[in-house]
Amino acid sequence: MTQQQTTQTRPQVITVFQGGGALGAYHVGAYQALEEAGLHPDWVSGISIGAFTAALVAGNRPEKRLERLEEFWREVSWPGSEWGSLLKGPMRRLFNLGSHMTGLLFGQPGFFSPRVIPPALALPGTPEAMSFYSTRPMHSTLRRLVDFEYINSRATRLSLGASRVSDGQLVFFDNTRDTLGPEHVLASGALPPAFPPSRINGELYWDGGCVTNTPLNAILDDPPKRRTVVFMIDLFDARAPEPRTLEEANWRMKSIQFAGRSSGHVDQFATVWNLRQTVSRVTQQASASSPVAFSDAPEAPPAPRLDIIHLTYQRGEHQIDNSDAEFSRASIAERRADGYRDMKKALETFPWTQRTAPEGMPQAFSGDDGDEGAVVHRLGGEKTHGR
Repeated sequence: MTQQQTTQTRPQVITVFQGGGALGAYHVGAYQALEEAGLHPDWVSGISIGAFTAALVAGNRPEKRLERLEEFWREVSWPGSEWGSLLKGPMRRLFNLGSHMTGLLFGQPGFFSPRVIPPALALPGTPEAMSFYSTRPMHSTLRRLVDFEYINSRATRLSLGASRVSDGQLVFFDNTRDTLGPEHVLASGALPPAFPPSRINGELYWDGGCVTNTPLNAILDDPPKRRTVVFMIDLFDARAPEPRTLEEANWRMKSIQFAGRSSGHVDQFATVWNLRQTVSRVTQQASASSPVAFSDAPEAPPAPRLDIIHLTYQRGEHQIDNSDAEFSRASIAERRADGYRDMKKALETFPWTQRTAPEGMPQAFSGDDGDEGAVVHRLGGEKTHGR
């Protein structure tokens, strides 16, 4: 922890990892920068690939987390795919396209494998009839790299978002309420029709991104009681120029689908948080002026200061429209480097130590003294060019 941080009371740290398939390597670099700054999370929340990241973080002791994240991405990528980083421009795009096609045809080691029997020929109601790939390899990978006993010791809080198939509701599995295992992580990442649903306590669950790709909802359901900094690391950007080609249109559609609710939820969170603070302040003032009238009214606790550091990955120009399913080690290394660079830049000014959001950045804040209320710091990642 830096000297600047030790001069202040340490806030609760929450990291929120959005889904996005192979783009999730960005999480690794962002987490590395947080770890180097001494910002170890007290609570991690994730959906889809973000659930895998969250489980790897909460399921290992701090000194082993980065090592396990690196090992995870080595295991789910084909060996020998590093050489793509030597290519530039159109040749690099062809390489990425070939990497994506390889994954479609042969799966990804340690992650998923194609089914021998096509779903149309499988027995109805079986996992084989509801998906094109088996995630048995990922089950083994999670068993090797995640210590579920450590997760269930609750050393770090873990929330995993999944969609309940029976009613379409977003459900968060949480180690403060549930005993978590690989099936809960797989449920959060079971994107249909590629992957089979996960059955837990008699219910089927799909990828949480079927409902919303924003793991921030877990924090909304159980608001922090003390000073908190939330690092929200998104993989899709809802804002972008109009598409000009079919490929750009496909990527834009994905971005809108998986990121469209993210910014709205952040603003909603901040608005509700600040409304709670305003109600508390008004109630206290009214009680002070008329103690008899308010003698039986429960005292609403003030909302503590909450800072949301919102960081969003920006796709490089050489990336294909199916980058979320392109797992070459060359692309994984670049996305990780982008996450590290962007988070390091975001941490330079320690935005949560400021009384208001930096100039030019959107904010939702109603506190007069800077000690209460919510502040949103939107720090978009840099777009990488020429790769």
